[in-house]
Amino acid sequence: MGFLFMKKGLIHIYTGEGKGKTTASIGLAIRAAGQGKKALFVQFFKLDDAPSGEKEIFKNIPEIELIRSNVRHPMFTKENTDKDLVKKSITDTFEAIKKRIDKGDVNLLVLDEINSVVAGGWLSLDELAAFLRNRPEGLEVVLTGRDAHVELVKMADYVTEMLKIKHPFDNGVKARKGIEY
Repeated sequence: MGFLFMKKGLIHIYTGEGKGKTTASIGLAIRAAGQGKKALFVQFFKLDDAPSGEKEIFKNIPEIELIRSNVRHPMFTKENTDKDLVKKSITDTFEAIKKRIDKGDVNLLVLDEINSVVAGGWLSLDELAAFLRNRPEGLEVVLTGRDAHVELVKMADYVTEMLKIKHPFDNGVKARKGIEY
């Protein structure tokens, strides 16, 4: 039996407690760009001015476009969280994604931390699922973040769970430039 060559884009999920979800999606975006494909990389819960290695390298790869929701995750802002601002930012970012995809030139869409967005109730599962069902036929989509919803897992073609065995953060080591961001 030969390989099935598909025009339909598939859905990938990188989830779990371990490190590597965003890193894997960055690698896939770079791989796609290296083959002349256009990638839209969307980072939820990242400030526009927050430094990251991927943000810097994406500036030099015209095939990869970066959008950030420009709010921090409520786990970092705790009692200072402006929930209305977070909700508006997520909603506005998701609407911008839909408009950008409608242009028809994106081959790979990475929704970094979207699983956390849905798990936190910032975007409804139904809205994301409808978007995935109605996406352009050739659009490959990556969903990252902890707590991937079981319905998204059922929809996905690839599901990878990053399992944390050990992490330096558990011993008080803070995020390191060039490794975690």
